[in-house]
Amino acid sequence: MEENEEREAQGEGYEANPEILISEPTIDPPSTRPQTPPEPSEESNTALGQTDILRALEVVERDSVAIAESFTSLFSSLRLAISEVTGSSVNHMHCFTDAAGCLQESVLDAATKGNRYINSCLRLNEEMKGMDSLAIQLKFLRRNVDALDTAVNKLLRLP
Repeated sequence: MEENEEREAQGEGYEANPEILISEPTIDPPSTRPQTPPEPSEESNTALGQTDILRALEVVERDSVAIAESFTSLFSSLRLAISEVTGSSVNHMHCFTDAAGCLQESVLDAATKGNRYINSCLRLNEEMKGMDSLAIQLKFLRRNVDALDTAVNKLLRLP
């Protein structure tokens, strides 16, 4: 605040231009300027000070523009990377959904075939229960046939 008052007192007011980031000095009309001329050394120091300030502002402006461009490039790269990752994620989700669907179909098919196999085994088991009595009858019949064969062989060997 004191700097601005000193500059205004010396006739060095600044006006900011919104289109250009560098401040431009404005010259006060002669009526508001002090009537006493400044000393030559003071005038040259003021001119050098203004030049240094303007150069520093130009450097700051260039650096700011470079930083802004870097951020723009960075955000553009990030946007592209996120877009690619999102696209890949969507593709992976579609692939996962397809694989899960195929797996579900296979599991249902296997479960259906397993149930058929179990039912077939149960039916066979029920049918085999009747085989026990048939096996006993076959054993009995076999003994009778063997006895008959033995009797026939004895009769045929009579000498």
